[in-house]
Amino acid sequence: MSDQHYFKPAWWLSNTHAQTLWPSLLRRPIQLQLRRERIELPDGDFVDLDWGENKSGPLAIIFHGLEGSGKSNYVRGMMRSLTQHGWQTVVMHFRGCSDEPNRLARAYHSGDTGDISYVIKQLHERMPDSFIAAIGYSLGGNALLKWIGETEKNINLNAAVAVSVPFDLDNAAHTLRHSGNGIYQNHLLKNLKQTVLDKRDLLESHIDIESALQSKNFHEFDHRVTAKLHGFTGVDDYYAQSSSKQYIHAIRTPTLILHAEDDPFLDKSTIPAEIEIPDSVTLELSKHGGHVGFIDSQGYWLERRIPDFLNKLIR
Repeated sequence: MSDQHYFKPAWWLSNTHAQTLWPSLLRRPIQLQLRRERIELPDGDFVDLDWGENKSGPLAIIFHGLEGSGKSNYVRGMMRSLTQHGWQTVVMHFRGCSDEPNRLARAYHSGDTGDISYVIKQLHERMPDSFIAAIGYSLGGNALLKWIGETEKNINLNAAVAVSVPFDLDNAAHTLRHSGNGIYQNHLLKNLKQTVLDKRDLLESHIDIESALQSKNFHEFDHRVTAKLHGFTGVDDYYAQSSSKQYIHAIRTPTLILHAEDDPFLDKSTIPAEIEIPDSVTLELSKHGGHVGFIDSQGYWLERRIPDFLNKLIR
């Protein structure tokens, strides 16, 4: 079902870019004491987990966005809030996002659900009687929704939340390229190209390095790098297979999707319609909020709304 009455932006931050940029540019860094754990993967690679302070209570697993990490303020803010509500928290870094390059040429992408599945399975086996929820932001939210929809019968998850999801990856790439939102594309592309340079010796037998570094937009980068490294025939195949919108109808786990119509990463025409949303999924769609912003007169609304949703499920 859909609902449009929840989030109301602070009057001084009603602009989409103000909502999107404020948390990363003007919010003070959040200091947390996190414990690092390395998970070895079946293919010889690894992912790193950062654990919060609580060692008991229900568990929330957080999946960051493109080029995010456990250092991202939106991740740390949520970990702090959930910790205060008695939750155990852990953020899974996608491959190569934990300040150390991963071992293989491949990295991660918007539809990569294998590592999500493996880590959740491992954590479920450690604490089989615990309530386990997952929270995904942007790319992490897309991958999370895709995984739940495609593996519902074998899921080890009690609840999920997805924030600012690029439901249609082709549309997201087009929107960032053509709608005057180049500031976001250029920033993220710079980071992705730096990763290519950092792994140059490992990647040069798999992709054309110089062509990758000349990519002017996500469509070009994903065609020259992402698709080649992850077994897709090209960018169109990657976007078609990896977009989460087509999987939402199959979700049966209680799931909350939080999205803003003015999200600069996605044209609002591609937001799922009510007919595409099953009873187990609640889409709270606000007119404002930007991309992973959602700042109201009381502060960072996501850090109140998400704990409230999850806590009601375990009462």
